[in-house]
Amino acid sequence: MHNNKIRGFRLLSITGAVLVLVGSGLMMQADAEGTTASRPTNGWRFSDSSQGNFSQTVNYPATHTNSGGHAWSALIEGQIKAAPKSKDQPATMVANGVTMPLSIDESGHYQRPYAFGSGSNSIEVRTANGDKTRRQFYEANAGKVPAKIRVVMSWDTNHTDVDLHVVTPNREHAWYGQRTIPSGGSIDIDATDGYGPEIFATPNAVHGTYLIYANYYGGESSKVITTVTVTVITNENTPNEKQQTYIVPLRKVGELTQVAQFIY
Repeated sequence: MHNNKIRGFRLLSITGAVLVLVGSGLMMQADAEGTTASRPTNGWRFSDSSQGNFSQTVNYPATHTNSGGHAWSALIEGQIKAAPKSKDQPATMVANGVTMPLSIDESGHYQRPYAFGSGSNSIEVRTANGDKTRRQFYEANAGKVPAKIRVVMSWDTNHTDVDLHVVTPNREHAWYGQRTIPSGGSIDIDATDGYGPEIFATPNAVHGTYLIYANYYGGESSKVITTVTVTVITNENTPNEKQQTYIVPLRKVGELTQVAQFIY
């Protein structure tokens, strides 16, 4: 259990750089001149249906790059070498069109679990100085469980703990104290330091109204306004995919804010 959290709902209270991305079976390298070489190349893959959990093991204090021991097909992993690093400006990852912060350690490494579904998927990594590289691959395993609903929450202040809460139509409640709910949805990680993201995904979406909350738990940046960005993706990787983004300021530690409400 987190040393600083109690069980319960807290209501009140690439120029000049080398970038290597290993994720979803991908590896790419950009040299100082901006050219790229891929190992393996973009394209087709077939990964085991069991390799793509929506949740991971979290050992507190949770780190920026904790992967929970996932299989390679469920990881976005790599290293940014010789790129400018700012503690107040993380790198950026764009996963299937959804932008989110990507924290890196002192050596430039990063590691992020992500449950990819079947079909076409893309990953783009952008460094703090604006360099970027992108790869696209096709997951050929049609049995790969897709996320019918995915909720991605991040925030804009470092060393800050914001908690994602998702309440389903049948009153199930996913949060850091119960990251996996009985119907099968999970929050992948309780990000306690940094910018997030925390990602809720479910392959078994109940029809009805979903409520999304952000709980401003605290941190070194708790004296300033923290702005959360929540993107809701439904029917990912299908012709009926829809994305909605909500941006909401959090002004007070302990504040619980309803960020979004949507019907699936």
